[in-house]
Amino acid sequence: MKTTSLATLALAGLANAYPSIMAHLSDQAKAAAPNEKRQTPVSIPPFDAASQYVSNQGEHKFVAPGPTDQRGPCPGLNAMANHNYMPHNGIATIQQFIDGTEKVFGMGRDLGAFLAIFGAAVDGNAVSWSIGGPDPRVSIPLNLLGQPMGISGSHNKYESDNSPTRGDLYVEGNDYKLVLKRFQRLYDAGKAKDDYNLQTLTDVRAVGFQESIDTNPYFFNGPFPGVLVQPAAYTFIYRFMANKSAEHPQGKLNGEVLKSFFAITGEDGNFKYTEGHERIPDNWYKRNLIDEYTIPYFTLDNLEMASQHPEFLSVGGNTGKVDTFTGVDPSDLTGGVFNGATLLESNNLMCYVMQLAVQQLPDILSGLFTDVNPSQDLLGTELNSLTNSLGCPKLNNIDKGQFDKYPGYKNSYNGYSGAK
Repeated sequence: MKTTSLATLALAGLANAYPSIMAHLSDQAKAAAPNEKRQTPVSIPPFDAASQYVSNQGEHKFVAPGPTDQRGPCPGLNAMANHNYMPHNGIATIQQFIDGTEKVFGMGRDLGAFLAIFGAAVDGNAVSWSIGGPDPRVSIPLNLLGQPMGISGSHNKYESDNSPTRGDLYVEGNDYKLVLKRFQRLYDAGKAKDDYNLQTLTDVRAVGFQESIDTNPYFFNGPFPGVLVQPAAYTFIYRFMANKSAEHPQGKLNGEVLKSFFAITGEDGNFKYTEGHERIPDNWYKRNLIDEYTIPYFTLDNLEMASQHPEFLSVGGNTGKVDTFTGVDPSDLTGGVFNGATLLESNNLMCYVMQLAVQQLPDILSGLFTDVNPSQDLLGTELNSLTNSLGCPKLNNIDKGQFDKYPGYKNSYNGYSGAK
């Protein structure tokens, strides 16, 4: 495997990143209500059954999707729609995504807003979007060139290769249906102790990352979908799906809960996947309200994964053949604003990824809108607010030609138009 210096960064640099992020968490604690002490990722949160219980009964009983309901690659969003924590048709507004993910999983509103706004801008009509594929109920503004593609059509724009349970687009032919052999690999990784924690998921991600390099000639690890969304697909499994209790206030994720959230039935070795039938388990408890999963919390998890596998942070990909992974030097891409030696200092990792996302927006949106400014302004405003709060070095432009060598970034395939 070929990588740039990014893959061989001194891991001691992580020590420089943690204090700044923890300081950000401390600021959040001070802003909380006076009688609430915000829990940091290194603290054990309290357990409050009444406030953390998530009902799957009554108005929130499971209702299977109908033929016109959208379901897609995100098991958590599918479960929310099936239990009426967002519209059952699988099409929601930005605010509905923010409210629903907080109510069901305890996602911080900063992270929820960022992901919802990006989804609306890239996968929808800048107001709402589908958790599955294109849908005529997502209205088409006059400046939109065609029907928004939803999450299922957002490869390398929102979703990425190396999913825990979905296949790589260019290998499986789609990237939104669960692949049973991938779920089996995930299940096998934790079944000895019936425990699926962050370390287990990190190990599974590393195996999948190398598998994509070895089998997918068009594997592309993009700055937003690869360095930001791909780790979220793994950390969210434990951080959101783990069942909280007095015994396990940070949560424990066992095989039965995992199967429920991934629409899996049957016994080990003979699993059955029912597409779109993800369920919230019985007697299931979410994160404590004072321990919500925020952007700084997620950043810590992302850095912890990268401390074991620096290749996760390497923007780049295969160049048309398997085992040709080549990374982009951050200095070349950003004109020296970021480089391999400083990327893990302070909040630079999140600054790097978020500002690259802003710089890529014109290319991503140009294939969707005749006028990209409304969506670009919508997302740019949110991202600029976040980067300003983190004290980011200013990135005014990037050398987009650095991505031209990656066919997985720019080529169309099976209805997918490419990220460029």
